[in-house]
Amino acid sequence: MTTFWTPRAVLFDLDGTLVDSAPGLGAAANKMRVDRGMPELPAGLYRPMAGSGARGMLDIAFAVSPDAPGYADLRDEFFSNYEAGMLSNTTVFEGVPHVIEALLARGLRWGVVTNKSSRFTDPLTRSIALFSTASAIVSGDTTPFSKPHPEPLFEAARRTDVDPGDCVYVGDDVRDIVAGRAAGMRTIAATYGYIGVESDVGRWGADGGIESPIELLKLLNLA
Repeated sequence: MTTFWTPRAVLFDLDGTLVDSAPGLGAAANKMRVDRGMPELPAGLYRPMAGSGARGMLDIAFAVSPDAPGYADLRDEFFSNYEAGMLSNTTVFEGVPHVIEALLARGLRWGVVTNKSSRFTDPLTRSIALFSTASAIVSGDTTPFSKPHPEPLFEAARRTDVDPGDCVYVGDDVRDIVAGRAAGMRTIAATYGYIGVESDVGRWGADGGIESPIELLKLLNLA
């Protein structure tokens, strides 16, 4: 594994990078199917699309796109279902707590930049003790923009009081890498996350990649 310099702050995407929210997202969509007299779909069908949120889940569950009639109502129903079961259906990926402990032990700051709405980000991160040490938690509606725009990453850098050029951003979607590069940060692709079957991670332009959270420490010369 190629290593590169140790940053002053490490920023992370949330879903598919720090936490596994796929079970809760799939369950929310399956409840909609059951409520309509339809059978549940296997969790494995939902998982690759978990990074796309409601859009991805509704596409799998009902083959509908955002421009379909009545989509807004379906989306709102999905959000309500997800919100009701979110806290009991979300877990931290194995190795993440150790990674955060290692960052803090070396005096590095860390934060979260997600496209998830604060409606969901805030209660979720408050419910998991790990996030109490984060210097920044930036949601999709914290700034007027969401990824792949770099502004959420700039906001996180401001909150951590670290220059963007001294930050690394870790995420499991091409939007994360595009946003990080636009913000002048080094970028790392988390290939253990919700990588769609058609995704070609090698074309994302990330500075590095990890197949598990713990590999981040080696990549950043922290192991």
